[in-house]
Amino acid sequence: MIVTFCGHARFIPAEEYERKIFDFLEKKVGDRSADMYLGGYGEFDNFAYNCCRKYKNKHPNITLVFVTPYLSDTYLHNYFEQHDKAYDFILYPEIESKLKKYAIVYRNQYMIEKADFIIAYVSHACGGAYEAYKYAKKEGKEVFNLAYF
Repeated sequence: MIVTFCGHARFIPAEEYERKIFDFLEKKVGDRSADMYLGGYGEFDNFAYNCCRKYKNKHPNITLVFVTPYLSDTYLHNYFEQHDKAYDFILYPEIESKLKKYAIVYRNQYMIEKADFIIAYVSHACGGAYEAYKYAKKEGKEVFNLAYF
């Protein structure tokens, strides 16, 4: 099972959102094995990572996966060591043939295509999180949007 996350870079964490994520994960995942696909950028991604880390403490069958949009030397130098220590696994989707300026878009689409469930925080109709949310809905994925529940 794969759960992925998408949300606005500007996000204010709240206990209410954390509780909703835990409730959703308990209902959909429980003690089963699951990969949590995480993007690692922006405030919502950091919040999602912290929630997944806490959830993993109670459910050891959880794997935290950083899905990287880049493999450049500069990127690896600046971020790889940080992400290598924080995540159980680093995954690079096969997007090297895509335009680099759209790497995050293609990475997000990959994460959505692979996911069984998407946990989102999308409160307004613009930006990358909104585009990922629309893509997930178009793909018929079950999306739990914290902004509206």
